[in-house]
Amino acid sequence: MIISASRRTDIPAFYSEWFMNRIREGYCTVPNPFNRSQVSKVSLKPDDVDVIVFWTRNPRPLFPHLAELDRRGYRYYFQYTVLDNPRLIDPKSPPVETAIAAFRELAGVVGMDRVIWRYDPIVLSEATPVEFHVAAHAYIAKALAGFTSRNVISLVDIYRKAQSRLALLGKAGIVVENIGPDDAATPLPALLLPLAMTAHACGMEIVSCAEEHSMSQYGIMPGKCVDDDYIARTFGLRLNAKKDPAQRRACGCVVSKDIGMYDSCLFGCQYCYATSSFERAKQNHDAEHHDDSPSLLGWQDVEQSSAAL
Repeated sequence: MIISASRRTDIPAFYSEWFMNRIREGYCTVPNPFNRSQVSKVSLKPDDVDVIVFWTRNPRPLFPHLAELDRRGYRYYFQYTVLDNPRLIDPKSPPVETAIAAFRELAGVVGMDRVIWRYDPIVLSEATPVEFHVAAHAYIAKALAGFTSRNVISLVDIYRKAQSRLALLGKAGIVVENIGPDDAATPLPALLLPLAMTAHACGMEIVSCAEEHSMSQYGIMPGKCVDDDYIARTFGLRLNAKKDPAQRRACGCVVSKDIGMYDSCLFGCQYCYATSSFERAKQNHDAEHHDDSPSLLGWQDVEQSSAAL
């Protein structure tokens, strides 16, 4: 079983103590996002976990625990987002220099092949035009050269949960563009060609994440974030894994079990699909989260579980 920790929230940044408590207990519980009364018990025992995939913008709170994860025999890698968007778009993400320093430190501990750089999503707007992203991506890529072997990119998708926030952002002068490859005046060649050239020059393969349209003409192949081929290369572990049917059609990820919960991340990214309300996320973090609980939010214990995985 592959554990995703997590597409729904930033567990390393905000819930590292909870995660390690669950590792020591050997399980966690995960309520169904659409029906909280349905609760799954997920084994976190080393014999049951093939790989853990961490998704984060700030892994530092997990740093003190990496040696313990290693001692316990866990295999893991990081999907690490490093961007340099204006604060109106990413109000609470670590500053780019802080993120770069943490990335380099992490790669120095676990190895460059176990830290993947995500430059995504790419938000095109008046404040962040093509030229902005070409320059920001090049700056970060050069700083991370030798510290990662893979760069993941994607264009922003405007999710229903984010529409009202993006509308307010537009009133503040930042209108986010929803651009597809079929648009007559698409700026994608001017964006994607330089990104691919920079990544390759810095010794990184560059892949796309869940893009409906091919970017291969720009030198960017479709990628998988939960990637059985990558796992085989990195850990020598061959999994009989199939595409995850719970993910979008364009997503190439193989099946994993996500142990996070929606409306619990505190970074406040305006385009976030996993947070419907920043206020609710803050309330959940402050009032509903307990480091000793089996579940990330609330207290869903194993006796309440309706399924076990």
